Amino acid sequence: MAIRTKILEMAQHISGKNKDYTENDPQYYVFADLVTDEQADVVIAMKRRKQEAVEDIAERVHKNYAETFDICMQLTDMGIIEVKPQSDGTDKFELPIYVPGIYELMMLNRKQADKHPEIAKAFEQYTRETVEPVTKFMPMGNGAMRVIPVESAIKAETRKASYEEISYWLTKYQNHIGLAPCQCRLVRTQMGEGTGSIAEELCIVLGATAESCIRTGKARRITKEEAEEVILKAEKKGYMHQVTNMDGTDKIWAICNCQRDVCLALRTSQYFNTPNMSRSNYIAEVDPEKCAACGQCVETCPANAVKLGQNLCTKQPFKYPFTPLPDDHNWGENRYNPNFRENFENVYECGTSPCKTTCPAHISVQAYIKLAAQGKYLDALELIKKENPLPAVCGRICPHNCENECTRCNIDEPVAIDEIKKFIADMELNEKTRFIPEKLYDFSHIKIAIIGSGPAGISCAYYLAQKGYTITIFEKEEKPGGMLTLGIPSFRLEKDVVQAEIDVIRKLGVEIKCGIEVGKDITLDELRHEGYKGFYISIGAQGGRKLNIEGEDHEDVISGVDYLKDVNLGKDVKTKGNVVVIGGGNVAIDVARTALRTSAETVNMFSLEGKTEMPAQDEEVFEAKEEGIVIQNGWGPKKIIIEDGKVKAVEFKRCLSVFNEEGKFSPKYDEKDIKTVKADKVLLSIGQSILWGDMLKGSKVDLNRNKTAKANSLTYQTSEKDIFIGGDVYSGPKFAIDAIASGKEGAESLHRFVHPGQSLTLGRNRRIFKGVDKENLNLDGYDNAKREKVNYDSTKSNTFSDPRVTFTEEQLKKETDRCLKCGVAHVDPNKCIGCGECTTRCKFDAITIHREFDAHSYGYEKIKPHAAMRAISTKIKTALNSNRDSLDK
Repeated sequence: MAIRTKILEMAQHISGKNKDYTENDPQYYVFADLVTDEQADVVIAMKRRKQEAVEDIAERVHKNYAETFDICMQLTDMGIIEVKPQSDGTDKFELPIYVPGIYELMMLNRKQADKHPEIAKAFEQYTRETVEPVTKFMPMGNGAMRVIPVESAIKAETRKASYEEISYWLTKYQNHIGLAPCQCRLVRTQMGEGTGSIAEELCIVLGATAESCIRTGKARRITKEEAEEVILKAEKKGYMHQVTNMDGTDKIWAICNCQRDVCLALRTSQYFNTPNMSRSNYIAEVDPEKCAACGQCVETCPANAVKLGQNLCTKQPFKYPFTPLPDDHNWGENRYNPNFRENFENVYECGTSPCKTTCPAHISVQAYIKLAAQGKYLDALELIKKENPLPAVCGRICPHNCENECTRCNIDEPVAIDEIKKFIADMELNEKTRFIPEKLYDFSHIKIAIIGSGPAGISCAYYLAQKGYTITIFEKEEKPGGMLTLGIPSFRLEKDVVQAEIDVIRKLGVEIKCGIEVGKDITLDELRHEGYKGFYISIGAQGGRKLNIEGEDHEDVISGVDYLKDVNLGKDVKTKGNVVVIGGGNVAIDVARTALRTSAETVNMFSLEGKTEMPAQDEEVFEAKEEGIVIQNGWGPKKIIIEDGKVKAVEFKRCLSVFNEEGKFSPKYDEKDIKTVKADKVLLSIGQSILWGDMLKGSKVDLNRNKTAKANSLTYQTSEKDIFIGGDVYSGPKFAIDAIASGKEGAESLHRFVHPGQSLTLGRNRRIFKGVDKENLNLDGYDNAKREKVNYDSTKSNTFSDPRVTFTEEQLKKETDRCLKCGVAHVDPNKCIGCGECTTRCKFDAITIHREFDAHSYGYEKIKPHAAMRAISTKIKTALNSNRDSLDK
C-alpha cells in the first residue's frame, strides 16, 4: 500500500523529525488505517504539548469553530489529542507526544484498540526501537517514566523531596483523579504476551489528563481515598509504582502500578540493562544480621536486583558481582537482556540455604525458624503457607529432605525442621489461630474444576481461591483429602489435622463435592457445558500393583492401598493370624503397623532392598521395629502357597541386587536360596498405580506407559489445552510435598490460561535454587547443642492415635537456636531501581531503602543539552575504563 502523505506528515510533526517513515514504522502505521486526512490536518496544525484554543486551531486549518471542535473531540476520543477543560467553562486541546501520551490514550479506547491491533503492536515496537539509541545516554531521572518509591519505605528518611512521595501528587490533584485499565497490560494481552498480571484498573490518571479521559470514557472518576486504596492493594499484589516524567518536578499525569514482565516503560531498563532509565533516587540494602533469606524480596523485585546468597564463613571468599553499567562501559546488544522475562534468577553462584533449595516447594525454612524463635508464630505460619497450604500435614509425614541436606549435619545432627514446622502449624488445628489469606483479586465469574482432593488438588485450590476464582473440587471417595485421608493411617496423620487444613480452603470459598467420579457420574464435557473454564486433574495413584506370581489372586492377598483405605473409612477390618507384608517403602511400613492394630498376631515385612537401600525413612523403620514388626531385607516373593482354599505361606527367594549398572530396576535372584514363611494374610505394597476409569474418554490427553499423563514440565498443561495435571498422575508416586509444589504451579498455569492473551511461560519464576558449597565452608567454632528429641505418649502406643508429642515452647526455642542461618539476601546496587516494594515483603525489617542520588527530571523540552553532556561524559569514562581494563590484563 502506498504511503499516505498526510499521515506521514502527521507522524513527522508528532515526532519532531523530518524522517521518511515507512509502512513498517510504528509512528506511521498506528494512524494509517485510522486517521482521515481531515483529522490529520488538525493534528498537524497543533503545537506539541501546548494547550490551544479551538479558535486558533480553526484558523490554521481554515474551518469554522464547530467543525474544528467536532474534529478535535473525535481525535480526543481516539486518544490522539486531549481536551483540557478551562476554569471559565471553555475547552482547549493539547497534542501530546507519542510516549507517554498518544499510545497510552489510544489503548484506553477499548473498542478502537480491539478493532485495530496495530495500536498495541506499535506501542510495543515504538518503546523498544525508539528508546534503544538513547538509553545509555539518558541522564538519571529523565526517562519517560520514573519509579516512585513505596511511601512507607521512605517515611523515616530525612533527605527526601515532595515529588518522590505519592501522597504529594494525590493531594495536589485530589479533585482531578481518574482510574483506568493499565495500558501496558492491555498491550501485552492483545499481543498474547501477558504474564498473568491481568489488565484491571490500575492506572491512576491525574489532573487535566484525568478530566480528558473521564470525559471520553477512558477512565472513571475516583476520590483521593479510593486512589490510596488502589495504591495499597497494588503494593500487596507486588506491583511497583511509576509516574510520568516529562514535565520536570512540578507535574505528572499518571501514577502507574507496574509489573516487571509487562511494563513497557520498565522494559527499557530491563531489556537494555540501563536502570538509569527507570530508577528513583533510592537504593535498597540488606542488613545481614536481620535477614533470614526468606526470598520474598527476591520474588517481588522488579529489577531482579536482589538474590539469595550465603551467610557462613568460607575457606575461599565469595565476592558478590556488580552488574556493569553504561556509565563507563561500551554498550550494545551484547550487554542487553532481551530474555529478561524468562531468565529471572533467585540465587547467586555461591548458593544459599540448602533447606530452601532442597525442599520441592522451596519453603523459606530459615525464615520461619527465625520467626518462631522470636515467638511470631502466626507470621511464621503465613510464610510457610506462601508455598505450602498443608503445613500441619507435612509436619507429620514429610520426608524432610531439608533436614537431610541441613548444613548442621556437617557438625552434629540436622535441625529438627519438621518438628519446628509442626509446632507452628498446629495453630491450624485451632480455628481461632488459623491463617486465612487475604483475597486481593475477584475472578469469581470464572469457574475452575479440580478433580481429586489430595495434596496437589488442595494446593491448587488454595492458591486459585486466593485470587477469588469459583473453585469446585470433585472427589470420588466419601471423604476429601485423597491419600492423606485414606492412604495414611491415623497414628501417623490424625484425620482432624487433615480436616483442619481442608477447612481453611472451605473458608476461602472452595466447594468440595464428594462421592462424584468424573467420567462416570459426570463427564468433562458436561462440566464444560456447566461453565468450567479449566481443569486440574490430581487423582493420585490410588491403585495397587500385582506381583504376577502364583497365588496372588486369592481373596486374602490384598493390595496395601485398598487395605489402608478400608481401615481409614472405618470399616471393620480384621487381619488375625500371621501377616506377611511385601514391600520396603513408607506405605509398606504403614501397612505393617496397621496390621498390628487390626489384630495380627505376627507381622513379617519382606523387602527386596537391603537395609541401606530400603526406601522407607529411617524413623519409620525404627518405629516399626519398636512395635515388634520383623523386617527382612533382600528377599523377593516367588509364590504364595494356597492349601485347602486358604493362604498358608509365602515362598521367597534371595535377592542379590535390585538395580542394574544403569540404575534401572532389574532384580537378580539366587533361585536356590529359598525361604518359606507362614502366612494367613498377605498385604502387597510394592507400588501404586493410576486408575483413570473413563475420565479421559474422548479427550486428547496422552498417557505414558506407566499411565502417568504427558504434560509440559513447567506448566503441567496436557495436549488437551484446558486440562492441567499434577501430583502422582504426572510424576508417579511421590511425597505429599512434591504434589503440593505441583499444585501451586498448576494454579499459576490455570490462572493464566483462563484469561485471554496470557502466556503460560513468560515472566514465570522457574524457581531454580542452588545450595551452598559445603566443601567450602569453615564451620569451626559453632556450638554442639544437641538436637531436641521427640517425646512419645505411651498411652497411645499401638493405637490409631499419633503418639508423637509436639515440641514444647522450651524445646522449640532450643531447637531454633541450632539453625546456622546459612542464607542471606544481597542487593546489586547497579540493578536496583529503588521502588521499595521489597520492604513491604520483609517480616524482619532487614531490607530498607536509602536516598543515594539527587536526580530529577529536567523536562521534555530541556533534556537534549543534558543528554548531550552525559553522552560526552560517558564516552570519556568508557575510554578511561577501557584503558584500565587493558592495563589490568
